[in-house]
Amino acid sequence: MTYVVLLCSIFASLAGGVLLAYGLCMGMFQIFRIHTMQVAQQRAERNAANALASAC
Repeated sequence: MTYVVLLCSIFASLAGGVLLAYGLCMGMFQIFRIHTMQVAQQRAERNAANALASAC
């Protein structure tokens, strides 16, 4: 009986660690996604300004 409780507590702590790592990774990917969208927007604005400047 003691071994069953010990094994359950080990698996529960492993599952908790995996879920925590998953949440951390998903949060960081969301931050990186926001950053890449901002960089793409700045690049598009810069390209439009360069195109407008070279057209004149």
